Amino acid sequence: PQHKCRNKKSCPQNYFAFKIVSGAANVVGPSICFDDVVLLSSVKNNIGRGLNIALVNGTSGQPLKVDMFDMYSG
Repeated sequence: PQHKCRNKKSCPQNYFAFKIVSGAANVVGPSICFDDVVLLSSVKNNIGRGLNIALVNGTSGQPLKVDMFDMYSG
């Protein structure tokens, strides 16, 4: 069976599924999937070097903001 965010197991009821992939240098970009919705990925072209962050409401599961912070340039 297909589980949310392509996880190996399904989550218990009243829990959110998520998957975070860090990437590999500048070859494979990072990605963040939350409750079967890809929030950040190279396909969406919304990632960058540094910290890639997704802010999600912990009660409703509603994505609030995605952003990246370039730690190299300051």
